[in-house]
Amino acid sequence: MSALTPELERKLGVAVERMPAFPRSVQKILELTRNINCLPKDLVGVVEKDPVMTMKILKVINSAYYGLPQKITSVGQSVVYLGINTIKNLALGFAAVGILPRMNAAGFDIQRYLLHSLVVAGTARQLATQFAKGEVDPGDCYIAGLLHDFGKVVFAQFLAVEFRNALVHSVEHAVPLHEGEKIAIGVDHGPVGAMLAKRWAFPEHLIDCIRDHHNPDAEPSAMMDCLRVADQVVRYREVGDSGNPWRETEAIAAPARFGEDMEALLAQLGTLDKIIDDAMMFAQVGHEK
Repeated sequence: MSALTPELERKLGVAVERMPAFPRSVQKILELTRNINCLPKDLVGVVEKDPVMTMKILKVINSAYYGLPQKITSVGQSVVYLGINTIKNLALGFAAVGILPRMNAAGFDIQRYLLHSLVVAGTARQLATQFAKGEVDPGDCYIAGLLHDFGKVVFAQFLAVEFRNALVHSVEHAVPLHEGEKIAIGVDHGPVGAMLAKRWAFPEHLIDCIRDHHNPDAEPSAMMDCLRVADQVVRYREVGDSGNPWRETEAIAAPARFGEDMEALLAQLGTLDKIIDDAMMFAQVGHEK
């Protein structure tokens, strides 16, 4: 943030402060699940205090997607069937969806952005499981994937004219959106997303990853590798829309870990169909009142 002018830093700070707070119940869930000894009953106790969250989790688990033989009627049963990590991710995702605006003056497609982010989250988790076992928590990679582009939401809502200019610049000059943002706004969405994640009290390593995912000079890490390549995989597959389409000139962001051939990586990763189906169902339920 040191490179920002005082005026731009002030403007971004005001925009971030205007974003909704992250639900305290979800922060508590994240705190609990960071503890390897987290007990299911503790998680259930927090979720049950949030009736909207409870309703949405039960709706997901009772959907045709899971095809369970009998109806699940409690959060406790949900934890048994889905597991602690899945409940955590559902809670986190529902909270993020609840914060997203329905409309924005920049013309940024929030629904396609949401699908992109959810699939990046699932893909980052899968990459961590397959290619970075023991180096990083796959659950943290999921959170990084879900939140990595949230700075774009801040721009779309509160710096709409500038963000629209960035989108246009990116298309007209065939450059990545984060470069268009630097031209039109003076900073890309990473540092702004990090400001928001800090306000929401996320851990420093997640804040750093969100801030630096477009910074070529950032210290490499397993989480950063998985996030950057998940984003590339999802853009390559054209799932959702982050405002930044895949370009044939792109090289895989972490070749030492994932190789240099995208098709070969996709063959190792396997189909993304389940991750995409999860995301589409989740986005639908998440927006229901």
